[in-house]
Amino acid sequence: MVNASHRSEADRAENALGFRRLFGFSLLFIVLSGLGAYAVYAQVAGHSISWDGRLLAPGVVGTCLALLLVYFAADGLRLWFTLRALGEEVPLGSMARLVFLNLFVSNVTPMATGGGIAQVWFLQRRAVPIGTALTATTIRTALAVLFIFGATPILLLTMPGADGAAADRAILLTLLACGIGYVGFFAVVLLAPRWLMRPLLATLKTARRFHFISRARHLRWRRAGVRELQRFARGFGRYFAGRRRDIAGSFACTAIFLLTLFSFPAVLFAGLGYDLDYWLVIGRLVITTFVMYFSPTPGASGIAEGVFGQFFSDVVGASHLVLATVAWRALTIHLGMAIGVVVAHRELARPSGGAPR
Repeated sequence: MVNASHRSEADRAENALGFRRLFGFSLLFIVLSGLGAYAVYAQVAGHSISWDGRLLAPGVVGTCLALLLVYFAADGLRLWFTLRALGEEVPLGSMARLVFLNLFVSNVTPMATGGGIAQVWFLQRRAVPIGTALTATTIRTALAVLFIFGATPILLLTMPGADGAAADRAILLTLLACGIGYVGFFAVVLLAPRWLMRPLLATLKTARRFHFISRARHLRWRRAGVRELQRFARGFGRYFAGRRRDIAGSFACTAIFLLTLFSFPAVLFAGLGYDLDYWLVIGRLVITTFVMYFSPTPGASGIAEGVFGQFFSDVVGASHLVLATVAWRALTIHLGMAIGVVVAHRELARPSGGAPR
């Protein structure tokens, strides 16, 4: 009884610390996002900004609400179908909470790595083995990378308005190097996941040597790590051996999710009276998202706003550029993050193992 009480107190202290960290990262995200919007205002929009009530027209608001429903649903379903292909059944209600938890955590941690960790943690509390959860989140990310990274080089060379970037050798080489590194990492993870075992074992051995962990914990973590990495390694074969409708569902929902995500600016620009080619807007958003993958700031805050403003500065009036940039981020990121704060707080407050499957 005493041990249970001590564990409960330790859990509460650890959860409070974790939430304080997330709160601190959230403040950093807000500051950097504000700086990014200001950079668009000062350097791209020429210190010009004005409110336009057309953004609140019923047609614009209704279309954005419909897109949001599809956006959030497709985001959850792409992982849900991936889990089903791996033989795991997670309730759709849990997947809905996971969507917002991921939106919050991935956007307040650098390089979006925290989102994957948070999803694995969440799924593990729903009785999904860690190795399987890691496989599912990796595949989900790899599918999005496949779509975005495959399209970006073609768009950089063929899309109107991107010719300046394509002509800059340094930009092309930098993007190419980043893309090769990112794809190379996923190739190792997908094709040779057992290579990850050596760094894990070496890290645990070093921690034991310097007495950061006890011998019993070293052995326990070593066994668990090897077991979950083996499960992770087998998971990719299980995914492709899964039901075809689940595999097709994961691909289709990824495509729908990305297309919906890239469609928000097109709706905003149309609402503001701009007659822009839909696929031109989609193409520029694909490249913007590609750049965001390599941002060291939480949720690409600051960088996303700057790149977006720069890409559309030639087709959108200066007075509308900051407004469109802020509205785009508010719809695709900030709204989901606000809901995610509530979800994260409730999940951190929930006792370990207390969540139903």
